[in-house]
Amino acid sequence: MANNKKQDLTALSDEDIQTEIVEASDRLKKMKFSHAITPIENPMGIKDVRRKIARLKTEQTRRVELS
Repeated sequence: MANNKKQDLTALSDEDIQTEIVEASDRLKKMKFSHAITPIENPMGIKDVRRKIARLKTEQTRRVELS
């Protein structure tokens, strides 16, 4: 499963990765805010979004180092 996530990221362009980071960051902020007010049904979703952001930033850094 982890291999599929990596393949999905390598298929994205640099601009797509940047937009995904922005969208995921916004989603994380909204989820954290919602969770602070009233507990959300699945708090593990916050962890998943944080990991997605980390994967995207790692791929972005890897591309910068290779160029």
